[in-house]
Amino acid sequence: MSQKEFPAVGGDTLTACLRHWAATTPDAPALTFADFAVDPAGRRRTLTWQQLAGRVDAAAAALPVAPGDRVAVLCPQGPDYVVGFLAAITAGAIAVPLFDPGLPGHAGRLAAVLADCAPAAVVTTAAARPGVEAFLGGDTAVVAVDRPEPAGSRPPATAAPDDIAYLQYTSGSTRSPAGVVLTHANVLANVTQAVRGLGLDPAAATTVSWLPLFHDMGLVLGLITPLALGLRSVLMDPLAFVERPVRWLELLGDHAGSWSAAPNFAFHYCASRIREADRARLRLGRVAAIVNGAEPINPDVLDRFHTAFAAAGYRPEMTRPAYGLAEATVFVTTGRAAVPRVTTFDRDALATGAGRPAGDGVRLVACGGPAGQLVAIVDPGNAVVLPDGSVGEIWVHGPNVGGGYWQKPLESTETFGARLAGGLPEGPWLRTGDLGVRHDGELYIAGRIKDLIIVDGRNHYPQDVEATAAAADAAIRPGSVAAFAVEGTDTEAVVVVAEHRGHADLTEPAERALTAAIRRLIADAHGLALRDVLLVPPGRVPRTSSGKIARGACRDRYLAGDYRKAMAR
Repeated sequence: MSQKEFPAVGGDTLTACLRHWAATTPDAPALTFADFAVDPAGRRRTLTWQQLAGRVDAAAAALPVAPGDRVAVLCPQGPDYVVGFLAAITAGAIAVPLFDPGLPGHAGRLAAVLADCAPAAVVTTAAARPGVEAFLGGDTAVVAVDRPEPAGSRPPATAAPDDIAYLQYTSGSTRSPAGVVLTHANVLANVTQAVRGLGLDPAAATTVSWLPLFHDMGLVLGLITPLALGLRSVLMDPLAFVERPVRWLELLGDHAGSWSAAPNFAFHYCASRIREADRARLRLGRVAAIVNGAEPINPDVLDRFHTAFAAAGYRPEMTRPAYGLAEATVFVTTGRAAVPRVTTFDRDALATGAGRPAGDGVRLVACGGPAGQLVAIVDPGNAVVLPDGSVGEIWVHGPNVGGGYWQKPLESTETFGARLAGGLPEGPWLRTGDLGVRHDGELYIAGRIKDLIIVDGRNHYPQDVEATAAAADAAIRPGSVAAFAVEGTDTEAVVVVAEHRGHADLTEPAERALTAAIRRLIADAHGLALRDVLLVPPGRVPRTSSGKIARGACRDRYLAGDYRKAMAR
């Protein structure tokens, strides 16, 4: 797509985009929220661009902040979240997209993030305000965006492209959460890259999302991309998706040219939980595309999803495998409109750092290529670019890469300030911590460096081991297995913790037989003798805020004896 053909965003800052669409298309729908909490059919509430801008201005006027202050967004999912996020930026502050303290299981993470960013104010709703104030327990100003009270007259803030728009806290899959510093320019550059990479047509597109707005993919898909391009955004609550996943697909079918994104588990969840009678009512031929990203992509899950919804009009080329991370705003690579490419790589070759196709081995899904940024596969030991077919660390260079981690100069330099030894631009490069291989012009993701299992000098990718373990029994929950290394006598040893749907009714002999079967399968497929196999009830394998397996946290629980203690009770 040439520069002339490429559609321009509404302005050079997020606030300028909001002003532009409110002025040029005031009565067009900006945001629709399908509220399944008040109506099982999903009561629709819509704001036009003019209405959205008016609500944002009123909430911004109620914020007692100065330029550069942080404002934490602790709203429930919905229009109030969008208003609160944009109000913080409109007031000249730095938004910090977070979540209501009532979100189960994440109170510790929320407290840690609030301590790190030290917000001058918090935005929430009138209904959630008592719980927010009780959680904060301090002097932080709390503003209910649905009932704002003006804080006094002051000149409106004027943002510049290089000003910080928000801090995107990472999910913490391998370390404590850190706030990625993202400017207006970073974010709008990433929107431009995503539109080019995906081939999205802004003139005929609507975004549909259930992803939490505090997550990078949910924020960019459900709020920022529609804001930049003047698209209609259709949102629903994540809980509404979990309760009835068909709701997401129904919303997609309600809008021609609909775009969405979801992690791999959502594709599995839909294929396994949506009944045949509900599938028959879907109109998925109207969908433009669904991006699959944010966690490892399972090719078997894609096959199952495509088969399950073919009669509803869904075609495999509508699925767009993608790779990205918060440090690069969100989007790095994606495939174009084609059936997702799946390549089988030799498992032994991968263990030695070579991506060699084979008839039998590890099936990986191609995540396409970059648009408007550079991606290199690098030997992390000497910072040398590796040739195609070599497994190395994925490095990224482009205008979408954040400026570092909030108030973490050493970590920022290490992650965002990498330098290449010759060849492509010297730097700065973002070290992603992810392992990948480029094959036939497309990027394949092999795993995380910090999660890599190394036994007797051979590399083993945990998600590969986890998939083998999950195949041992239908009652083992897919995507709910953690494989990790612990210190052994002479080399690392491997432990597998797997959630079992019927664990409460599992007899001791049956549990021994199943753990033996897991050991045998992993020994045959990977040549690994497991130190330990633990079957646990559903919900016991820890996850990050974005739903990824938190292998480090699982390892910590195992080493602390938490699993053994729980089973002994």
